[in-house]
Amino acid sequence: MVNIKRAIMVGIPGVGKTTVVNKVVEIMKKKNLAVESIVFGTVMFEEAKKLGIKHRDEIRKLPIEKQRKLQIDVAEKIAKMEADFLIVDTHLMINTKEGYWPGLPIEVLRALSPSNIILIEALPNEIVQRRMRDSERYRDLIDEAEVTKEIEMARSMLSATGIITGAPMLIVMNRENHIEEAANQILKALGVM
Repeated sequence: MVNIKRAIMVGIPGVGKTTVVNKVVEIMKKKNLAVESIVFGTVMFEEAKKLGIKHRDEIRKLPIEKQRKLQIDVAEKIAKMEADFLIVDTHLMINTKEGYWPGLPIEVLRALSPSNIILIEALPNEIVQRRMRDSERYRDLIDEAEVTKEIEMARSMLSATGIITGAPMLIVMNRENHIEEAANQILKALGVM
């Protein structure tokens, strides 16, 4: 069996993470690579529907205990999936009513056992603009100073996940209209280019 590469791709809301992940998957499929992309929040939402949740952004309004249980269950489910490349699209932190909560606590990291952890970033002003344009999600609208704090916190959390897992970490800038460039950096890190 081929050694599975399990990359966790993270970023604060508005960096264009899912768009970059989709571009990476598209390029990998064109190269006939066996790749699966999993949006952690989507799998979590499917499980949360059983609790009466109607929209995925309501998950972060649940009590932390319920969120934690959902997180661990989803991580264990994803860990059983197989492909040469498994890309998990998720967040390092979730803004809850109780404060910022780790999106990748140690139990989740142990279950997922990533080979790579990749943080997607964008400039604060681009993030603010993207959040304002996103009508499909219930985004917290914050100013550039708050976005800068979230970016700093994400970098700190990235370091912690790297220490816990021993996985290489990469920070990729996703500038407006430069998705291909961001995707290529990721593909190099995964040994595809």
